[in-house]
Amino acid sequence: MNDAPPVTAAFDVQAIRAQFPILTETVRGRPLVFLDSAASAQKPRAVIEAMVHAMERQYANVHRGLHWMSERTTEAYEACRDAAARFLNAGSRDEIVLTRNSTEGINLVAHSYGRGVMRAGQAVLISEMEHHSNIVPWQMLRDAHGVELRVARVTEAGELDMDSVAAHLADGKVGLVAITHMSNVLGSYTPAERIVRLAHEAGARVLLDGSQAAVHRKVDVQALDADFYVFTGHKLYGPTGIGVLYGKAELLDRMPPFLGGGDMISTVSFERSEWARVPHKFEAGTPPILEGIGLKAAIEWVERIGFPAMEAHERALTDHALARLSAIEGVTVIGRAQDRGGVISFTLDRAHAHDVATLLDRQGIAVRAGHHCAEPLMRRFGLDSTARASFAAYTTRTEIDALAEALTRVRTFFA
Repeated sequence: MNDAPPVTAAFDVQAIRAQFPILTETVRGRPLVFLDSAASAQKPRAVIEAMVHAMERQYANVHRGLHWMSERTTEAYEACRDAAARFLNAGSRDEIVLTRNSTEGINLVAHSYGRGVMRAGQAVLISEMEHHSNIVPWQMLRDAHGVELRVARVTEAGELDMDSVAAHLADGKVGLVAITHMSNVLGSYTPAERIVRLAHEAGARVLLDGSQAAVHRKVDVQALDADFYVFTGHKLYGPTGIGVLYGKAELLDRMPPFLGGGDMISTVSFERSEWARVPHKFEAGTPPILEGIGLKAAIEWVERIGFPAMEAHERALTDHALARLSAIEGVTVIGRAQDRGGVISFTLDRAHAHDVATLLDRQGIAVRAGHHCAEPLMRRFGLDSTARASFAAYTTRTEIDALAEALTRVRTFFA
């Protein structure tokens, strides 16, 4: 599936910023500097207008009405599945399950593949750099289904230790490897192709959490040979409440439903029910209709810009940010991965991350502070929290400079 919209030849960050109404806002009389896109990105006008149009001109429930508004809205909603299949280069639109977010997609795999296909005594392999959403579902599976949970190490540089991965795979007991494609704390990309190859050689399937990676880098699930891949709409300039699970068709066919209810069945009686075909057997109840329409608009918006231009912009920003922050006395950047994206976590001597974020906010700069839903990774580096700056297509070099200058003032305050 490669019928993507044409790619824009040049990257004009000011033209991109003009498409985001919220970026004209001020904070305490200062221009908004939004450096928290890894938590949730801002929304371009194309996404806002697509959702407003659907609400104002055609809204109805989908998949069940025969009137023209239901048919039109069904087409608009199902077009999200087509866009997601194209975006990931899935082999078929039927390999795309629309979920509420990445967390639901991971839980779906943990429940339906973990309990429905995996055997007690097998193991799930994760890593120290996982978000809680890629830890807790596997703990629940371990406790309910008797699988073992293994954890691969992360190096001091903040990279996945591939020797640790290989060691955990060596005995052939790992049935599923569930690893982030890009750390939401360190910005590190994991070597996805190598992970998949090693796992498959050891007889394991692979789920990649693309919540961050799918925003910053072109993902081709067929080239990766990933068995499952998840991402979420709200980090990809789309709305909350919508996400995507890609699964290989043969695996989805073997998996039992995750939730029961309307729209995931073909027939129902008091004695028994029969399931709808994939992917609908995993989509119980009224789906996130408007959110699906918004995600389609977001995917098309990203495709019009093109990942080559976005990646080049982000690399330049990240290099500049690392240089500026590393030059500030008392600031320590966490992780030194060679392959990293626009997510930078840092600490400031003698200052708690929450205090740093609060003082930055008073200067109109929005960053994240805390454990970033990755407590085990914080403990791995001997920390309880960090501040985090994260970048998007609309981030500018001037905003990075504003962060560095503001951090210098914060350092003086605590000194």
